[in-house]
Amino acid sequence: MWGEYKLCDLFNRIEQGRRLKKDDQLPGKIPFVMAGTTNTGVVNYISNPVASFPKNSITVDIFGNTFYRSYDFGAGDDTGVYWNDEKTYSEATMVFFTISIAKALDGKFSYGNKLRSSQSFNFKIQLPIKNGNIDFQFMEDFIAELEAEHISKLDAYLLATGLNDYELTAAEQQVLDDFEDLKFDEYNVIDIFDVKNTQNILSRDIVENSGETPYLCASSENNAVSSYISYHEKYLDEGNCIFIGGKTFVVTYQEKEFYSNDSHNLVLYLKDEEKRTKLNQLYLATCINKSLKHKYSWGNSISNKKIQKDKVSLPIGDMHANYAIMEIFISAIQKLVIKDVVLYANRKIDDTKSIVNKKA
Repeated sequence: MWGEYKLCDLFNRIEQGRRLKKDDQLPGKIPFVMAGTTNTGVVNYISNPVASFPKNSITVDIFGNTFYRSYDFGAGDDTGVYWNDEKTYSEATMVFFTISIAKALDGKFSYGNKLRSSQSFNFKIQLPIKNGNIDFQFMEDFIAELEAEHISKLDAYLLATGLNDYELTAAEQQVLDDFEDLKFDEYNVIDIFDVKNTQNILSRDIVENSGETPYLCASSENNAVSSYISYHEKYLDEGNCIFIGGKTFVVTYQEKEFYSNDSHNLVLYLKDEEKRTKLNQLYLATCINKSLKHKYSWGNSISNKKIQKDKVSLPIGDMHANYAIMEIFISAIQKLVIKDVVLYANRKIDDTKSIVNKKA
């Protein structure tokens, strides 16, 4: 059974964030949230106390993007914050609320019709009920089952890819320790890479989600992949390369062959094929971005002709680009990033086993 509930009946605190211009944001450790979906809306880390909201809250921005926050945070004036300081809802309950709110608001708001938190007091969401009351136990069990399923898939993925090993080797630790002393030099891009324009398939000519091949655009989201499609093979571009969105200068590594939405996009293939590894190219993509991003913008986009004269700054060793250092460094960073994920997955698996044993 399901019932409808107003947001103002669930949350006694519904507030809009505070306006805080970028120039006024002081560096710190408080996540600062604004409208958008990239990085769940976290755009900066600040120390301004005026912008602080409590953990175990839900944010809903002016476009209806909805996220649960398990941490203290700040929010801009384009984001509403929902919580209850009289009732202590569990994390699972708040996550269920978040899903229900997102479903209720889906497609209702846009640039031309923006949502303000003050409008939402009487918005209604669907929640499970039992004996005429909200069925909190159902929500707890439902979220627990979803979490267990996702954790199981995550654990299998980490094991299959070898990412479950997060212990740094001596070489990886040494590279991190010596990073500040690493020497860099500039190299002509065309001496390091073969540069080509991509093929061109207009978005109007594709069927979204019609296949398994990435369809790339010049977006910074989802590694530039806008969809996965099926199309004529003659328009395929070879993978294992660095892809540059020509008009926006978004630089990504593309492991698999792909289709491209614009012939202004560029692909860079490392000339030394023995060094053309995923880890090396992840490092090189960052170097390309750092070396050239300041030069290009929407009104002055990169091109095959322009990049012929560009230089990229790379670490050196024995007077040559040091690919060994690049590979070890990215391997170390990958382990540092994945460590918390592995520990989280392991902890959740242990918690699930404990619950099962108690029920037995």
